[in-house]
Amino acid sequence: MPYDVTLVINDIPGALARVGETLGKAGINIEGYCSFPSAGKSFLHILVDEIKGVQEALGEVDVEVEHQREVFTVDVEDRPGELGKVARFMADSGVNIDMVYMGTNTRLVMCAFNTEAARAAIDRYEAS
Repeated sequence: MPYDVTLVINDIPGALARVGETLGKAGINIEGYCSFPSAGKSFLHILVDEIKGVQEALGEVDVEVEHQREVFTVDVEDRPGELGKVARFMADSGVNIDMVYMGTNTRLVMCAFNTEAARAAIDRYEAS
């Protein structure tokens, strides 16, 4: 299962480059990401297939992993309405989506507190 790793980096030129270069040198592929600035920091979420090695690699450049958790990825079509369609499957199953962003290859990345219900909703979406 893929993982979302949350990093808090300085909101300065080169901070994102350092993370990308460091993980690349360690052979860790970033399969999706999103970032938003706040008060001089940037909250960076990265999607990785394996968590192994991420903390060690980033620790070498003084970037700490704030949080890591398993996430779901859903292959979606790149067309209007797909986010709404997946979100509707989740809502109709009583699942509250905790976080969502796009990954590579038109994959929707999301977290939900009720993982069993989320997995069931995703299975129904993928079967539709």
